[in-house]
Amino acid sequence: MARKDIPGQASLVFDVALLDLHNPKDSISIENKVVPENCERISQSGDFLRYHYNGTLLDGTLFDSSYSRNRTFDTYIGQGYVIPGMDEGLLGVCIGEKRRIVVPPHLGYGEEGRGNIPGSAVLVFDIHVIDFHNPADSISITSRYKPPDCSVLSKKGDYLKYHYNASLLDGTLLDSTWNLGKTYNIVLGSGQVVLGMDMGLREMCVGEKRTVIIPPHLGYGEAGVDGEVPGSAVLVFDIELLELVAGLPEGYMFVWNGEVSPNLFDEIDKDGNGEVLLEEFSEYIHAQVASGKGKLAPGFDAEMIVKNMYTNQDRNGDGKVTAEEFKLKDQEAKHDEL
Repeated sequence: MARKDIPGQASLVFDVALLDLHNPKDSISIENKVVPENCERISQSGDFLRYHYNGTLLDGTLFDSSYSRNRTFDTYIGQGYVIPGMDEGLLGVCIGEKRRIVVPPHLGYGEEGRGNIPGSAVLVFDIHVIDFHNPADSISITSRYKPPDCSVLSKKGDYLKYHYNASLLDGTLLDSTWNLGKTYNIVLGSGQVVLGMDMGLREMCVGEKRTVIIPPHLGYGEAGVDGEVPGSAVLVFDIELLELVAGLPEGYMFVWNGEVSPNLFDEIDKDGNGEVLLEEFSEYIHAQVASGKGKLAPGFDAEMIVKNMYTNQDRNGDGKVTAEEFKLKDQEAKHDEL
């Protein structure tokens, strides 16, 4: 209304709707909505949080929501990656906590505002913390059951068969071998699972049950697994080890269980022509394994191991091994062979 439209000496009536107010000295205010009973750790500066939020003005007008995108907001806290009010308001939370954070404009988007946020607006964030971790975190192992005889412990190279439930920290189930009705089988230390899982399966005995919590940098990282594991998610694995087949010493894919024959080449070269072909070599090795005289590394393709052993013996690559080429493993530098 222009001043020229107002008659002199007129009494004026204003109908006012107060949208918000603040004082430049205001700090944020926090209202805890839901705090989990078990809170072993609270967030601190340098942690990486995944959380959902609704962002509204004081009159309830919604200006943003992570729920509408069906994706958490993920950020480091206490380091200036978000507005100062949220940087402060996300400190000291528990995993699973819900809180309301009211942010005055000088700790939010200031006099200019941003997008559909008016200038000088007081902001209200209702957050739900899904999980958080620190880049310095290692895995966490909690043993839930150990059998009376727990003397044989898993180590690198062992072939393991185990069941697991994989979930997020909020309990969301991601995968379960129990539901599939078959175990997951790996060679420990061979890179067949994420590093955190490999670490979590070490020094475990058959029949043991444990819970392993894996931070994302030891799991599936920032990318996650499309459609299966969210990016930067902390994972929980409930594991039961069902079977362990002892592996071979590091660097070996085949070992003898007893004394090695002094006439080994002649035994393999059954036709006595001074040359051993892959078929002869493979037949001999499998016969030693079947009789218990030799052992192949468990969990790997036996034919591939034998082929690699043969290739290592076939030094000139002509498809046959002579007595001059043939050497046992302890007669030369390390190779995956006899």
